[in-house]
Amino acid sequence: MTPKSANVGVVIVSHSPLVAQGAADMVRQMVGDCVPLAWSGGNAEGGLGTHAAGILAAIEEAWSDAGVAVFVDLGGAETNSEMAIEMLGEPRSGRVIICDAPLVEGAVMAAAEASGGAALARVVATAEELSP
Repeated sequence: MTPKSANVGVVIVSHSPLVAQGAADMVRQMVGDCVPLAWSGGNAEGGLGTHAAGILAAIEEAWSDAGVAVFVDLGGAETNSEMAIEMLGEPRSGRVIICDAPLVEGAVMAAAEASGGAALARVVATAEELSP
């Protein structure tokens, strides 16, 4: 089996913890453990929302030297993901990309591509092909 750190990681960010965890469960069922995967859902108090610290923790959990693709549900999730990436600092922040793709379908397609050892740019491009 390919070492976990060799493949691009995937992070799912949703305002709802249930949506984020459910999407991550779907990804895990599709690709098994060969892709680093984490999710962040809800605000710091456990309600609906997102927060940069939780997203940063998810990026750290799914970290791969090959990079990390982040999938978000709404604008606030994107803004907080951008803040989390900045908090990560250089040079690692340059290896994290927020994908312009549907949350669930994009994450599943990206993980499938990543499971084959594709580079970050290819993983992101595959997911973004799903955008209108």
